[in-house]
Amino acid sequence: MSISDKVKNKADELAGKAKEAAGKASDDRDLENEGRGDQVKSNLKDAGEKVKDAFRQ
Repeated sequence: MSISDKVKNKADELAGKAKEAAGKASDDRDLENEGRGDQVKSNLKDAGEKVKDAFRQ
């Protein structure tokens, strides 16, 4: 996995956490759930990159 992919995935995860926190603070369940979804998507991308790396070696 390239460094830029790791950084992008981490940035997406942090953005998701921020959305989730903003949703909790404003009592906006849709925004909170969207943030959780962004985090899951980021984690899945990260896992996919790790699988690719494992097959390359």
